[in-house]
Amino acid sequence: MGADQQIAFFLRELKDGDTWRRAAAAKGLGRVGRDEHAWVLAGSADDLAPEVREAVAVGLGRLGVAEAGRRVLLALMGDEDPWVRRRASRAAIRLGLDGPPLVAAFARLLRDPDHHLRINALEGLAALGAPGDAAGLVALLGDPEVAVWGRAWSLVYRFRDDPAVSAEVVRTAEQGVGDARVRALELLPGHWTERLLDSLLAGLRDGSAQVRIAVVGRLRDAEDARTRDALAAALEVERDANVAASLLRRLGMLGEERVTGPATRWLGDGVAGPAAAYALGAAGTRAATGLLRAAVTDPALPGRTRAAAARAIGQAGRWDAVWLLLALLDDPDGDVRAGAVDGLDTLVDEGLRPWEGHPVAWALVAHLAADPNTIWQTHNALIGLAEALPDLRRTVDRTPSPEVRAAALSLLDPDNATDENTGQDLPRFVHALDDPDATVRHHATEGLAHWLAATGRRPQDEGRLRARLTAIASEALEASDVSGEGTRAAAEEALRALDGCRRFSS
Repeated sequence: MGADQQIAFFLRELKDGDTWRRAAAAKGLGRVGRDEHAWVLAGSADDLAPEVREAVAVGLGRLGVAEAGRRVLLALMGDEDPWVRRRASRAAIRLGLDGPPLVAAFARLLRDPDHHLRINALEGLAALGAPGDAAGLVALLGDPEVAVWGRAWSLVYRFRDDPAVSAEVVRTAEQGVGDARVRALELLPGHWTERLLDSLLAGLRDGSAQVRIAVVGRLRDAEDARTRDALAAALEVERDANVAASLLRRLGMLGEERVTGPATRWLGDGVAGPAAAYALGAAGTRAATGLLRAAVTDPALPGRTRAAAARAIGQAGRWDAVWLLLALLDDPDGDVRAGAVDGLDTLVDEGLRPWEGHPVAWALVAHLAADPNTIWQTHNALIGLAEALPDLRRTVDRTPSPEVRAAALSLLDPDNATDENTGQDLPRFVHALDDPDATVRHHATEGLAHWLAATGRRPQDEGRLRARLTAIASEALEASDVSGEGTRAAAEEALRALDGCRRFSS
């Protein structure tokens, strides 16, 4: 059957067929019809059967005759049947229809009970470059469907400078409910906090836990006494663990001492416990640090809480912090071991007492090789710890682990080179240039570059070394990833340093 025969058949069916045949004919005309048939379809837009009206909208969208669509699609977008409204709104978008009546039609669909139509409305308004109904649009920030509120968020952000949209966002941030208020608060820039302060402080008592969390987040830059008092009072009565965690973190950032009592109640909670430990460490009082000492050795507490307590002990830096944390490096819980390493990292950064340097160095180097889950955390804690250098050199020579060898190599410190030890790390760097592991080669190349720059001395086997560095740069260039770029840069830096070196004599 040719196209003309098909069209003739569809025209007859559209006029005389039953409901389903008329609907099939309308869709068929949309596939094979010509521009003039769009007007025929438009004439069937008032069919009593919603299945036919839906098919008319589909057919008009396919034929692409905007004027025919304009005649009937606006009315079909207000049809009592949701499937008709769906097809009509999609056809209007497809045809690129515009004008105030269409904006108004999409704006009405923002409040449609069918979430597919709310999506169509948002996409239609985005295509038209208009926010439509500001109240309806901002209300969709609280829509339960992510496909709806995500599009609404994008559209609100796009039209954030529109006076009506801006005013509605502010109203929702101050008086809205649930997720709509949460997302409105997230949309407003930080400088709005002061203007919203009264409503934010009242929001600490909102019935929605998500609103209370959002309010605490908005108060992150407010440090006045009134805000402190409100946050502390809210923590005293809070019963939701997630909200309590937010309050504890915020009050911890403020160094608020009033957290001690509430934090004690939350230490045993799997959600709020780590934040409670952090807040106690930030408070730094004798009572708070006493609670942390007890917490790190309490096997009944969750591992994440004990780990947070270990970090907090490091931050508090009390006289016995080093010895408490060293004992935790052998804890059976991996989270606790990681927390102890982080706590020691803080203490190393702050500066250890003379009698603490060697015990910390010995323990951390041993832990570097013993715990594969914290290699690079331990590496970070060892940075700048000169007492660790002899053990790190032995680790480079003896460890079977490429990752441990890479970490230890990167910690060898050419800036500590003296006339007595200038050459002792050179063989390690040079030998590791041939290591089969790319990470080891990377750190060996970096270490060699730093060593050459720090000592200014040229190795005896300069020709072989120069050839190997050139090969590494070439290999890294072929790798064409971020790690390869870093290795290539280090190799080129080492070659430049080699050019500027004087002859090294062993």
